[in-house]
Amino acid sequence: MTVEETRYLGGKILIAMPGMEDERFARALVYLCAHSEEGAMGVIINRPSSHPSFSDLLVQLQIVPEEETIRLPEQARAMQVQTGGPVETTRGFVLHSSDWHVDDATLSIDDSFSLTTTLEVLKAIAEGRGPKQAMLALGYAGWSAGQLESEIQWNGWLHCPADPGLVFDPDLEHKYDRALKSLGIDIGLLSREAGHG
Repeated sequence: MTVEETRYLGGKILIAMPGMEDERFARALVYLCAHSEEGAMGVIINRPSSHPSFSDLLVQLQIVPEEETIRLPEQARAMQVQTGGPVETTRGFVLHSSDWHVDDATLSIDDSFSLTTTLEVLKAIAEGRGPKQAMLALGYAGWSAGQLESEIQWNGWLHCPADPGLVFDPDLEHKYDRALKSLGIDIGLLSREAGHG
């Protein structure tokens, strides 16, 4: 890998440090969909949404009639709607396994993950022909050029590899601790203060 390829964190998980002052990101795990010199974009993967359930959302978007929600495939019935971040909170972002793709609509992030923002992926999930693994996030997290690098430098974030078992795990409550453990870190031993002198 070149320096250019390793400098950016697209396809990795950001882990908010315990001292994160921005409450919107306290104990957040953010899957970074894109990261370049122009900025970064990702979705929070461990924050349940107070918005409607996935089946209610399918009804609202007129993908499935209300009386048909009982017939949804298991994956669709189990899908949680999550809060993906503070930007465009009414827009849906489906982070999913790379086994499903729509030309001109799906962003292939790496061999394991893709992102689709069209209704087509929701229809496919509702019909049982969607990606094997998926999560729906309302909204996203975004950083302008140099902003994320600055936050990392000031100990705002750690990062770890993105494992599909962690990203798509429905146990949102324990994801944060699991991500830290993947780095060999005990949350109780992390300092809330930045270590710059």
